[in-house]
Amino acid sequence: MRPRSLLAALALTAPLAVAASGAASPPAVAEKQGEAAHVLAEIGAIDRQLSHTVDAYDGARVQLAAVGAQLRRNRAELVRARRTLRLAQARLERRIVLIYTSEQPTALDILLGASSLSDLVDRLDAAREVAAQDDEIASEAAAAKADLERREARLEQAKREQQQTVARLAATRTRIESALARRRQLLSSIRAQIVQIRARERARERRLAAEARARLRHERLLALAAERERAQARARARAAAAASHTTSASSPPAPPSPPPASASPPSPPPASSSPPPPAPPPPTPPPPSSGPVGGGHPEAAAIAARYLGVPYRWGGASPSGFDCSGLVMYVYAQLGIALPHYTVAQYQRGVAVSRSQLQPGDLVFFDGLAHVGIYIGNNQFIHAPHTGDVVKVSSITGWYAQTYVGARRI
Repeated sequence: MRPRSLLAALALTAPLAVAASGAASPPAVAEKQGEAAHVLAEIGAIDRQLSHTVDAYDGARVQLAAVGAQLRRNRAELVRARRTLRLAQARLERRIVLIYTSEQPTALDILLGASSLSDLVDRLDAAREVAAQDDEIASEAAAAKADLERREARLEQAKREQQQTVARLAATRTRIESALARRRQLLSSIRAQIVQIRARERARERRLAAEARARLRHERLLALAAERERAQARARARAAAAASHTTSASSPPAPPSPPPASASPPSPPPASSSPPPPAPPPPTPPPPSSGPVGGGHPEAAAIAARYLGVPYRWGGASPSGFDCSGLVMYVYAQLGIALPHYTVAQYQRGVAVSRSQLQPGDLVFFDGLAHVGIYIGNNQFIHAPHTGDVVKVSSITGWYAQTYVGARRI
């Protein structure tokens, strides 16, 4: 990843949005956690790039120091070469002057140094040979000087290039360190947002749990009151039927009409006749219907509310920890109903219920049957969402409404 692209990515920050109604979908925290993981991965990549850049920067500085040391050594050798060349050139000049000024032998030379003319010629040839050697030394010194000068020029160029490399790597290092600092700051901000979201979620969950418990208690009291009223109505109906039967049995029969004169007197009724049978009691009114689909287990909602706050645990099916289908299985087991620990299999139980006919205790399914909860009324349900969360109350809105699959009444 190039530094420019990394710096451009700093502007990509997802806005924080939590619904005031408390119906935020679970991805509110999950998205921030995903964003944090993405930024953390970017930080790792930037950190690795910074490590490579710092290594290259340190290597370039070492190379620059080595070039500087070579340049200093070369300059010292160049100084020595220039001095050697000057000495060789001076010696060669003196040698040449001596030879050409001594080419005409004098009597004094012959007398002082040579025994004969041939001896003098031999001496001159030897001097010329020494002069040639001096010339060769001077030429070598000049070549060494020229080579050192060329080498110095190359070292100067290498030094300039290495300085540019060091400067470029230093600038890259600064940009990467700045990008790294910004991404770390972003990560810290995201983590702080996650903490805030979780705190708000916990407060919202506590409020929803308290409201759900209160509502379920109220609905339970209403159900008990309705049951008492139905029982009293049945008792009143039985009492009325019994009173009607008693009244009809205790009232005397009406006197018979006098027979006509020509008719014979009626014969008395047989002694063994019994009173007429009592009238049957009126039928008991049926309980109020819950819609097209009857039955269900609304008490499952109240049972599920007992486990609000229990932590999520993958594969869990006990108060020490639940997953979504484990919570449903555990709650319905307390009603004597065995359900499998598998959302797809639970969806195959009971009967389908439309969303408009939902009642407490129905099972609601989401996300392609990957998640299940227990409906508690008021468009809310109790469920065990995911790792890191707890059993809580959520509303069928937002993400849940978008991924809603259906409901079953057990």
